[in-house]
Amino acid sequence: MTTAHQAPRPGLREPDDTPPTAVADLWERLGHIERRVRLAVAVRREADPEPDDPFRGQYLTAAAAERVLDSRDAFRPVPDPSHGPDAPQESPERGRIAALAERFGLVPPDVDLLLVAMAPDIDARFERLYGYLNDDLTRRRATIGLALELCGLPAAGPGRFRFSPAAPLVAAGLVEVLEAERPLLSRVLRVPDRITAHLLGDDGVDGRLHGLVRVAGPQEEQPGPCPTTLRIAAAAGTGSGLVHLLDRGGDPGRLAADALLAAGLRPLVVDPAALAAAPEPDRAARMLATEARLSGGGLVVGPVETLAPEQPKGAALVGALCAAVGDGSPLILYGKKNWDPLWAGESPVTVPVPPPDPADAARRWRHALTGAGASTGLAAATATADARLADATRAYRLDSGQIRRAAAVASRLAALEGRTVEARDLRTAVRAQNGAGLARLARRIEPTVGWDDLVLPPATHRQLSDLALRARHREQVLGQWRMRPGGGRGRGIVALFAGESGTGKTMSAEVVAADLGMELYVVDLSSVVDKYVGETEKNLERIFAEASDVNAVLLFDEADAVFGKRSQVKDAQDRHANVESAYLLQRVESFDGIAVLTTNLRANLDEAFTRRLDVVADFPVPDAQQRLALWERCLGTEVPRAPGLDLPTCAERFELTGGSIRACAVTAAYQAAESGRPLDTEQLVAAVLAEYRKLGRLVLDSEFGPWLERARRRD
Repeated sequence: MTTAHQAPRPGLREPDDTPPTAVADLWERLGHIERRVRLAVAVRREADPEPDDPFRGQYLTAAAAERVLDSRDAFRPVPDPSHGPDAPQESPERGRIAALAERFGLVPPDVDLLLVAMAPDIDARFERLYGYLNDDLTRRRATIGLALELCGLPAAGPGRFRFSPAAPLVAAGLVEVLEAERPLLSRVLRVPDRITAHLLGDDGVDGRLHGLVRVAGPQEEQPGPCPTTLRIAAAAGTGSGLVHLLDRGGDPGRLAADALLAAGLRPLVVDPAALAAAPEPDRAARMLATEARLSGGGLVVGPVETLAPEQPKGAALVGALCAAVGDGSPLILYGKKNWDPLWAGESPVTVPVPPPDPADAARRWRHALTGAGASTGLAAATATADARLADATRAYRLDSGQIRRAAAVASRLAALEGRTVEARDLRTAVRAQNGAGLARLARRIEPTVGWDDLVLPPATHRQLSDLALRARHREQVLGQWRMRPGGGRGRGIVALFAGESGTGKTMSAEVVAADLGMELYVVDLSSVVDKYVGETEKNLERIFAEASDVNAVLLFDEADAVFGKRSQVKDAQDRHANVESAYLLQRVESFDGIAVLTTNLRANLDEAFTRRLDVVADFPVPDAQQRLALWERCLGTEVPRAPGLDLPTCAERFELTGGSIRACAVTAAYQAAESGRPLDTEQLVAAVLAEYRKLGRLVLDSEFGPWLERARRRD
C-alpha cells in the first residue's frame, strides 16, 4: 500500500475538466511544472537507496547523513526543459500570466518560480510531491531551494536573489516568504489566494481589503466626459500616474473614477479613514497597490485630509502609498489642501476641480431620483418631472455619493405616504447628509418659519430676498459665468443684519435658511472667544472649516464682539485684537458657505468688513401698522380674546420691537390662563408695563393713559 510519505508513482492524471480559454495557458504551464516535478522525483529516487522507507522524511539515518556529506549541493538543479519539444507553447490568445508578467515587470524565471510556488493551491497532488522532495512530510509547499531546483537555477547562483525583499515577486506581494527564522533555502513560499484566484479568472477584490476599497462603476446617463475628466485622465496616463485633485467645491471623487473609466482602467476607491485605522497601514497600502496593478486599475484616495498628512504618521502613510504604487498604476488623491512636497518623494500633477455647473447637478439629481424611485416602487417619471425639485436643490453643494443617499432617503419618505417626491422630502434628506462636526461648535436650529411670518419694511424684505437669490444661483454666477473676483475670494455669501434688539434679525436668518431648505447654526460666541492668544482664531477656523462642508446658514449673533473695529496699537492687548480682526477679514473673504452677521451697533463694525459683505439689511423699529400686524401674529388664533380687546390702540401707543411684542403677548396669555377669562386690554397693557420695567424704559402717563392707574392698583 502506498502511504502519504512514500514517493508518488508515475502516471499523474490530467484534470478531467477542460479549462476555459482564459486560463488555458495556466494549465499548460502547470503541466510543464508537473513534468519537472516528475523528473525531480525520478532523480531523487535514483539517488536514494531506500526510496520506499515508510518513515522517510521523519528521521535521518547515518547512511543518509553520509550521502549528504558526499553531495556537493543538497539541491541539484533539474535539467530545464524550457527549450525543445517539451517547452510550453505560446497561447494564441494573450493569457493572464503574460498580462501579469507585463504589469509587474516579471522575467521568465520569475514566472516559473511563481507557478512552482502556486501549484499546491491549484492541484492538491503537488502537496504530496513537495513533501517528498522536501524530505519532510510536514512541509507540503515549495521552499526556496526546491523552487530553484525545479526551475533549473543553482542554489548558490543569482536566482536566490529573486526572493529578496526588493525583488519584483516579493516587493509586489505576488509571493510571500515565510519562516524568516529558517535558512534562506529552507524557507517556505506561499502565493496569496488573490493572485491564484486572478490567474484562474476571478476579478473580485482581495478579501483582505474588505471595507477598505470598493470598485466604482460607470455613471449612468453621462453625455460624455467633461474637460476636467479628460484632463485628469491625461495626467494619470503620464509619468508616474500620481495626480492630486484640488477640491474647489466640485466632486473630485466621481471625476477621478470617471477619468479612470475613460482611460479603460478599473477605479478602486479607497476609504482613507479605514486605511488610517488599519492594524498595519503600510501593509494595507502595499496590498492596495498590488490589487490595482493586478486588475489593471487605478486607486482613488480622498479626502486626503482624513489621513492627517500634516502629522508625521499621516505623511508617512501617504508616502508609503505613493511608493507602493510607484509607476505601476495611476494614483489619484484629492482634497481641499494644497499638496505638500514633504508628503511623498514624488510630486503629483495638480488639477483644480471647480463646482459642477447647475445643469450637471440637475442631471445627477434626476438620475439619482430615477434610480431611487425604481428601488422604492415610485414611478421615475412622476418623481423627476416636477421642475420645482430642481429649484429646491439649486442651493445645495453635494457630491455624487451625497446626492445618491439623499435621493434614496427622499424616495423612501415619499413612499411611506404613498405619494411622489416633493421638495420638502429633498430638503429633509439633504439636511440628513450634514455631519455632526458643526453641531459641536454651534447651536443647530431647524427652521420652522417662512416668509409669511415676517413683518418687515419692503426694503428689508427685498434685501432678504436678494440674499436667498444669491445663495441659490451662486454656482451659476460665480462659477459658470466666472463673476468671482480674484484675491483668493471664495464662493461664499456673507450678509449683515443690523438693527436694534428684537427687530427680527435672527428670525429673518431662520426664514432665509428655510427658503433655501437648510439648517441654521447659531455660533455661541462664549465658546469662541478665548483669553489665550491665538485660541479665538483657532476656534473660528474650526467653525468656518466645518461650515464650508455642510449645507447650512451660519449665524454670528452679536457679531460686533468678534468683528469689531481695529484700533491704534497702544499695548499688547490692542495688537492681539487687531490680529483677530485681520484674521477674520481674510477668513470671511475665503469662506465658501453662507454666513449671516447680526449686530445692534453697525457703527462698531470695521469698515473693511462692510466692503466684503454681499448683502446689508437694515432692521428698523416697526411702525404702528407693522406693530399691529405683529400683535396679531404673536397672539395667533388659539388664544381666546375678549370682545373689547383694543389691539390698534396698543400698537399705536406702545413703540415696541417685534421681540418685545412677542414677550408681552406671552405674558398676557399667562395672565389670561390664570384668570380663566379671555384676554382683554387690561391684561395686555399690564404685560406691556412689565416689559417697560424690564427694559428700563420710562412709564409715561401720556403713553399708558387710564390703564396706568388700573395697573398700579393691581400691583
